[in-house]
Amino acid sequence: MQRRQRGANTGLLLLFAQIYQFGFNNIPPVTLALLGLNIYLFLNPLKPLLYVCISVHEGFHHRDWERLLLSPFHHVDDWHLYFNMVSLLWKGTKLEKRLGSVSFAVIVAAFSQLIGVVYVLVQLLLAEYMNDPAYKMQCAVGFSGVLFALKVLNNHYHPGGSTNVFGFQVPNKYACWAELVAIHILSPGTSFIGHLSGILVGLLYTHGPLGWILNSAGSIFTEGNQRRHERFNNSGYARYPQHEYQGNRSERPYNMYTGGLSEDEQLQQALRESLNETGHRRTLRQDAQQPSLDEIRRRRLNRF
Repeated sequence: MQRRQRGANTGLLLLFAQIYQFGFNNIPPVTLALLGLNIYLFLNPLKPLLYVCISVHEGFHHRDWERLLLSPFHHVDDWHLYFNMVSLLWKGTKLEKRLGSVSFAVIVAAFSQLIGVVYVLVQLLLAEYMNDPAYKMQCAVGFSGVLFALKVLNNHYHPGGSTNVFGFQVPNKYACWAELVAIHILSPGTSFIGHLSGILVGLLYTHGPLGWILNSAGSIFTEGNQRRHERFNNSGYARYPQHEYQGNRSERPYNMYTGGLSEDEQLQQALRESLNETGHRRTLRQDAQQPSLDEIRRRRLNRF
């Protein structure tokens, strides 16, 4: 399998235009990183396509499992990259905002590897059942399988509605199956089994144990980040009990000493207290110096 060369790389230019129109600020971090990784490996492939595509012959018989890691992120040509990345741009943005970046990253990482495993197993079963060794030699590459799995998830989290599949309105829950058949008919060179493997992995997530496993893994990563954040706070900052003050954390030390008063209110309060204290001292001095009536009579008698 050799990369088809296109002098102008029109698909790549259109992809950059699509990303620019979408807006970098509107793309979540994991989706943006995946776009960058796929584009970088298209421009600077780690190996030729013959050494990264996954098949029964190379992956299973030759135990070249490195292909599981590399095959999803390499593409045949610029148009293959363009259609896959535009699909990732929309599906990834929608799902990452729905699931969160950590969970979305765990899902994509797992899907990219599991789809290759399912692909090899399905091709191996077909080769044995059909008694046709050609299935063992079929080599697949590209992000399409992951995108079909993400489409299953997107339809699961956003049920209802319909999708236009090559001019036909199809309910969203059947859209992935309709696209699977339509793409295979219109583009016979695409990997039908690779796309089917993506749908099967997506169903394992939405209707099988895979969803619980990956969600648990995402929770572990999230809790680990929270613990590291708490340890950093405990070692670097003073912390105050939650019951002392329920406001903004940055206001707690300030409010403990000021009672929540602004600078002007603190100044006015200090002036009032000073005046009250001064008046109180004067009253005490006046009370101490004021003579009684008997003392006044005694002084008058002494004077005369």
